Amino acid sequence: MNLKSGLAIAVLGLSITGGAFAATAAENAMKAQEERIEGEYKAQRVECDRLSGNQKDVCQTQAKANRDKALADNKAAGKTAEAQADAAKTKREADYRVAREKCDPLSGAAKDQCVDRAKADYGK
Repeated sequence: MNLKSGLAIAVLGLSITGGAFAATAAENAMKAQEERIEGEYKAQRVECDRLSGNQKDVCQTQAKANRDKALADNKAAGKTAEAQADAAKTKREADYRVAREKCDPLSGAAKDQCVDRAKADYGK
């Protein structure tokens, strides 16, 4: 083995090791972000426990929507266009659930209009 081929092998080995390290670091960062998101969700749920009735339901649904959207963004970060589209869909569905929950205390035509508006706003 001459000096050039030995150097090429060493550089290749370092680049493979560096790539594996980068993947592990990215996975660790993603996991840390997920843990932070879950912590925020739990804190929001505690705040919701101070409310009652439909306000509590809306608060809990909003907290879950915030969590779902943040997790979707985290998953899509640096991913393909397909993953980004999935994240956008998850966020839209989460916002739709919140809008529908806000319609619950209404009745009759007002509730129907609220539900129709939610469906129109979120493509349902």
